[in-house]
Amino acid sequence: MRFAKAIAAVLSVSSLFLGVVSAEESSTTSNDPEVLATAAFPEDNAFNQIVNGQKNTIFVSVENKSGQNVTLLSVAGSLNHPDTNKLIKNLTPAKFDLQLVEDLKLQVPYIFYSEYKPGEHRLNVWLEHSVDGKTYKVDAYESIVTVVEPDFSLFDIKLLLTYLIVAGILGGTGYLVFQPYFPQQKKKSKKAPTESLNSPASATAVGAGVYQEEWIPEHHLKKSKSAKRAGFTSGTSGDELSGAEASGTESKKRKGKKN
Repeated sequence: MRFAKAIAAVLSVSSLFLGVVSAEESSTTSNDPEVLATAAFPEDNAFNQIVNGQKNTIFVSVENKSGQNVTLLSVAGSLNHPDTNKLIKNLTPAKFDLQLVEDLKLQVPYIFYSEYKPGEHRLNVWLEHSVDGKTYKVDAYESIVTVVEPDFSLFDIKLLLTYLIVAGILGGTGYLVFQPYFPQQKKKSKKAPTESLNSPASATAVGAGVYQEEWIPEHHLKKSKSAKRAGFTSGTSGDELSGAEASGTESKKRKGKKN
């Protein structure tokens, strides 16, 4: 009996202690400044889609109902697993440092970029504010969103330039890699005949040899030219005489035949 009473006393003390802790937690929660926050995608994104590689915007509405001086510090978010809510990636926070006027609703845009696997994800968005130097966190959005790839367009200049740059880099790299395996055949170049030193000089054949007149003194050239002219004249007269003699003999023969 005494043992049972002791156990009951211990249980009552522990329950009393737990009640005090829970009361303290509830009082702490109730003492947090009342700041309301909601978020929604713009009207042109009715299906809550997040496009990879592009700017995505969600608008966060904040209202201060605490009756105190509240400062909006930042807005941040994360992408989580849709079923287990396991963290996949934190989004880049946006800093504001704005004073929230009491009972005045303020709407701020939260812009973020996505580079994640297409499919469904859970998007969480929250804000952080401070009161008297103490920081508080308020959830603004939690819902399933769809991550999609951007639509391809032939008129997307940035995308075309990206493809051209990548193709140029790959082409240059491939050329440098495969060039040693496919050597180019060397073309045989024909050497031009060497010309004379200054200008084309006249050449004269003597027997089997050839000589250039510009290297011969002028008085020798004059003698050789005069000798050629004399030989040419004698040859002509000899031909003419031989022709006359031939004609005379032919006439004599003809007379002999007639007789």
